Amino acid sequence: MRTPNPKSQIPNPKSQIPNPGPPMKFVDEAEITVTAGDGGNGCVSFRREKFVPLGGPDGGDGGDGGSVWLQADENLNTLIDFRHERSFRAQRGQNGMGSQCYGRSGEDTTIRVPIGTVVHNVGTDELIGDLTRHGQRLLVAQGGKGGLGNMHFKSSVNRAPRRATTGTPGESRELRLEMKLLADVGLLGFPNAGKSTFIRAVSAATPKVADYPFTTLYPNLGVVAIEPHRSFVIADIPGLIEGAADGAGLGALFLRHIQRTRLLLHIVELAPLDGSDPADQVRAIEAELVKFDPTLLDKPRWLVLNKADLLAEDVRAECAQAVVSALNWTAPWFVVSALSRSGTWPLVQQVMAELDRIKRDDADAAAAV
Repeated sequence: MRTPNPKSQIPNPKSQIPNPGPPMKFVDEAEITVTAGDGGNGCVSFRREKFVPLGGPDGGDGGDGGSVWLQADENLNTLIDFRHERSFRAQRGQNGMGSQCYGRSGEDTTIRVPIGTVVHNVGTDELIGDLTRHGQRLLVAQGGKGGLGNMHFKSSVNRAPRRATTGTPGESRELRLEMKLLADVGLLGFPNAGKSTFIRAVSAATPKVADYPFTTLYPNLGVVAIEPHRSFVIADIPGLIEGAADGAGLGALFLRHIQRTRLLLHIVELAPLDGSDPADQVRAIEAELVKFDPTLLDKPRWLVLNKADLLAEDVRAECAQAVVSALNWTAPWFVVSALSRSGTWPLVQQVMAELDRIKRDDADAAAAV
């Protein structure tokens, strides 16, 4: 008889560790169907008790149907959950009962979404709402009203009504959810312009950096801390290329994330290795912005000439001035090296000062209304 190996009875600890699966994907758009609960029906009933002749109608009302709400949650940063669950339904109201008993109302359904979610009606393309604060709620499907019982229809000429109404149906909608990141500053630029390196240099964010284009496949957020209790949020989106607004590349898929920003930093290589003209790259990006949303060009936009470390010091100023002159650039511009972090600290300090000024102007404008 074969003796079992005692070591074979010892479970492998690695086999007890669940497979974590692939990393979470960044999903910023989804379509869902929401259906509110129908109202309960009213009841036709008459009081029937011993020694109580002609008790009269006592049918109660039906309960209201539950509604569907969206609620912003700061703990969520993607819409990936809606890739698996697309239909949401609230509870139906209970029917009315005799002895003037009302039906119970249906419970509401609350759907948690990330802060910055914009909600559209798919059928009408109507903007329903925009969730920009933690805990903010938005009603997207109203529950039906409960029907009336026959006790509401008694009168001096109709003392035994056999009439009740049915509950109204709850609303049903198809919704398109679009998530727009809430950031103060947005980064623009061609692939390999150094946007990811820049956000790593000025914040604690650690996006992937490599020497090939399109290393950034989804937006990244970083918090730039100037001093305690004084900071701003910066967003890096995948690089844009010519034709992005028509579907080329990845950047156009995420341009919505810079629509909320207060300031744009246009990052461009000071002297591209392929010999292309930095001014032409800036003009190409501007053309794509106009195609996607012309109002993006109305935002304050600063020029950041990156990768200055690749040029000798006596050549940097000459190249930078040539780019600025070719563009007739009047807004602020900077020469930096994100890799060595040269020039990045003065830049973010000026960005913080500009954001403070914009916030003061917005507050003064709101107070004047």
